[in-house]
Amino acid sequence: MKLLFRPREHFERSNDQRYDLLPFRFMRWADGTVLLTNEAGEHQFLDSASFERFHERRLTRELTAYKDLKAKHFLADGDRQLAVDLLATKVRTKRSFLSGGIKLHLFVVTLRCDHSCAYCQVSRVTEDRTPFDMTVETAGKAIELMFRSPAPEMKVEFQGGEALLNFPLVRWCIERIETLNRTEKRRIEFVIATNLVPVTHDMLEFCRAHDVALSTSLDGPADVHNANRPRAGGDSHEQVMRNLERARAALGADRVSALMTTTALTLRHPERIVDEYVRQGFRSIFLRSVSPFGFAVRGRQTLLTGTDEFLTFYRAALAHIIEINRSGTGLVEVFSQIVLQKILTPFATGYVDLQSPTGAATSVVAYNYDGDVYASDEGRMLAEMRDFSFRLGNVHRDSYADLLGGPVAQALVEASCLEALPGCCDCAFLPFCGADPIFNWATQGDPIGHKPTSAFCTKQMGVITHLFNLLKGSDAFTRRLLVSWASAVPIESAR
Repeated sequence: MKLLFRPREHFERSNDQRYDLLPFRFMRWADGTVLLTNEAGEHQFLDSASFERFHERRLTRELTAYKDLKAKHFLADGDRQLAVDLLATKVRTKRSFLSGGIKLHLFVVTLRCDHSCAYCQVSRVTEDRTPFDMTVETAGKAIELMFRSPAPEMKVEFQGGEALLNFPLVRWCIERIETLNRTEKRRIEFVIATNLVPVTHDMLEFCRAHDVALSTSLDGPADVHNANRPRAGGDSHEQVMRNLERARAALGADRVSALMTTTALTLRHPERIVDEYVRQGFRSIFLRSVSPFGFAVRGRQTLLTGTDEFLTFYRAALAHIIEINRSGTGLVEVFSQIVLQKILTPFATGYVDLQSPTGAATSVVAYNYDGDVYASDEGRMLAEMRDFSFRLGNVHRDSYADLLGGPVAQALVEASCLEALPGCCDCAFLPFCGADPIFNWATQGDPIGHKPTSAFCTKQMGVITHLFNLLKGSDAFTRRLLVSWASAVPIESAR
């Protein structure tokens, strides 16, 4: 009769080879190697034979693999408690984003907009509909709640619609926050999300005086940008370019950033879009897919991109970005940089979309124009589609404790701890990924989601796998470039 279990002797080991396994996850790679990761985000590739010897506790101490695994806390061969304590310190550093409360405060100061972007995620309204502006009273209540957060550092972002169409309120908010902060003494960063079309000299002077950064949209060259972001007159790209230069002259190039959104049209032009960012003098680009909210869903057949198609676009654009860097022009792909920081550094990134538990209602809240408070901008977007599942409360009737400790916030945390979610808890990519229960709810009707059919999961796994392949098998320049992105040290300085 065939034995189902190995004999006891198989598990016995000599004193000179004795070691304990510390918690790890693993994934078999296409080339036959095995990727190991642990709770602190350390990783190690082993060939198949070494992996077998490792988990059977048969690795010998003189091997490089043994030393690497010990240094990265996959095994402990001395004081096991000390090894666990050191590993716990690494984990606390990685999870430092959990401390301090809400750090990102989004003020939706208006839904009015002068553009008619087909993929708009916020269901904007026309410029004349002022009832959709936030009032001073509502803004004041939101600011009071903002300062209830214990976070020593906070970012305040003003959004729309087009935020500059309600610039008097933006000005009032910034001045009010600065006045209160003379006592609070927080480190506060201000950002205005704008298409730049309504910007005036006085607005730019105010932003310069109060160190306000601007974040705009650039979807690529004129034909792509104008098709994605139409406005009356058909000159959206021209307006952005003209006012981009004015904004840079007033604030400095580093205080004006841009985002692009990937649509079905965008998929056909990865190199041209990257080239446009280089041509306009940007040093970074964020390859971002359309989210399933607002008008983007109403145009689902032409706007929402398949995950496989987006990953093809992402890989092509990233390859072009690498070659641009090779030619001597520095350009960072921001989403890759965030993931690489999680893979290659011991520090937390603070990027709310890749956190466990989710950053919604733990790191970010959105104050809507009408005073309603949402767990994130995406929760607010769903509300514009008449789904109020992620509304935390209202600034006029709820306390900070009620908003952030209520049933919605608790449910979000419960549904987004990867370590307890099916399909995530045993995934080797867990330390580099995150949870997005609002996306899952919008696409699958469940905050946890079904991982094998999740677009979020497929996208994240595709990006992380590609980056690991580049780190593992690309040329020396590419590896050095990716390390420089993770460390935020220019590659010239890293040589």
